[in-house]
Amino acid sequence: MVKQHVQRFGVINTLEGYSYLVLLFIAMPLKYLLGVAIAVKIAGMLHGVLFIGLVLLMIPAYLQAKWKFKCNLLFFIASLIPFGTFFTRAKIKAYE
Repeated sequence: MVKQHVQRFGVINTLEGYSYLVLLFIAMPLKYLLGVAIAVKIAGMLHGVLFIGLVLLMIPAYLQAKWKFKCNLLFFIASLIPFGTFFTRAKIKAYE
């Protein structure tokens, strides 16, 4: 049985991870090395929206999958670390 909330959380987890990398490794160097400030505004806004979506989708996924709070905390902390969301992807996939 496919768990809809967990699947959506997995998708936004991956998208948020990519947006974080774009912000850190493309937009910020463009701003500070070339003076293109609009890159950070666009990438930052996109990342912010995806991060809020990640946090909001984490709650129904947590309830549907019935994973432990420790696991939920791991997903949140991993979203704050570059490349962290990609390491949690396999764990989320196991709950789908």
